[in-house]
Amino acid sequence: MKLAVCVVCAPTFAFAVDVDLDAMRASVEKYKDINVALAEGYITPDNHCVSAEAEGLPPELGAMGIHYIHPAMLKITGTEPRVNGESTYTDWAQPSILIYEPQADGSMELVAVENLVFEAAWESAGMGEAPVLNGRTWDHMADDPSTAGDEAHGFMPHYDQHVWLFRENPMGALMPFNPNVTCEHAHS
Repeated sequence: MKLAVCVVCAPTFAFAVDVDLDAMRASVEKYKDINVALAEGYITPDNHCVSAEAEGLPPELGAMGIHYIHPAMLKITGTEPRVNGESTYTDWAQPSILIYEPQADGSMELVAVENLVFEAAWESAGMGEAPVLNGRTWDHMADDPSTAGDEAHGFMPHYDQHVWLFRENPMGALMPFNPNVTCEHAHS
């Protein structure tokens, strides 16, 4: 008796998109009013303003700001020991993360947006390579226990991509940090 074995391998896909930044900016303009973001389900998990210096990086890189996440879009499944989820969400018309810079008067100014996909979920979905936006591969973030900083910012390994829509970034609109953003007025 012969046994025939058929193995079907799921194909892996590269995910690359080109998005018009002006169209993206128009679609998220409403979130300049932080109350709209809060009403639509965005939250700030810890009110932490991310700066390059606090992350052990050269201070001249600047900052990111305070990240407001949308737990449903990220499909958060747990927060201990790190935030984990099942997100493969990549819709730039309504990103899963909004980034605000604290202002001297206590208000928050929308400076950027971000999407994040969890590495395990991305791979489980058959997406073999990191996502790409406008020719730039998303950043792969995983904590390195041998360093003092938390490279993954409290999250499980993931890919993320920042887009600086409302604050010019001399390093590029798709870079993670912006020297024109500060955490000077943050109150943790």
